Amino acid sequence: MQKARVAAVLTWVYAAAFGIPAIPVGIYLLQNGYLPMFMDLFPMYAGPWDGLQSWAFVALLLAFLVVVLAASWAAWLAWRGLKSGLVVGLALLPVEAVFWLGFDLPFPWLFGVARGLLYALALRSLRQRPDGRLAGG
Repeated sequence: MQKARVAAVLTWVYAAAFGIPAIPVGIYLLQNGYLPMFMDLFPMYAGPWDGLQSWAFVALLLAFLVVVLAASWAAWLAWRGLKSGLVVGLALLPVEAVFWLGFDLPFPWLFGVARGLLYALALRSLRQRPDGRLAGG
């Protein structure tokens, strides 16, 4: 149960740091025609997809946000001790990875590896109760 809860917290931190900013970045792109800079270091979410039309790029940002929200929901299920949260959380990682590549996001990979390991370890040590919850949940 502890591993699932740590993975859930990592998921929520990742969602706050990389999912939620997709909204203001998309708005900025539509208003200005280019991506905002992160602390004057590099354009946010710039990667192989930043050459697309603004509306297409914003659509991808919104799709990423939906996937991150789904991962957050799975984390909530895992936090509550439900096996389905672990399974959905693991299943979403490859989908998230497509966006990490397309937006050239380096740090989510670290969160993703940690989350994947923790979810897998939680599943491995799973002792299912009759109500479908993880032991200790």
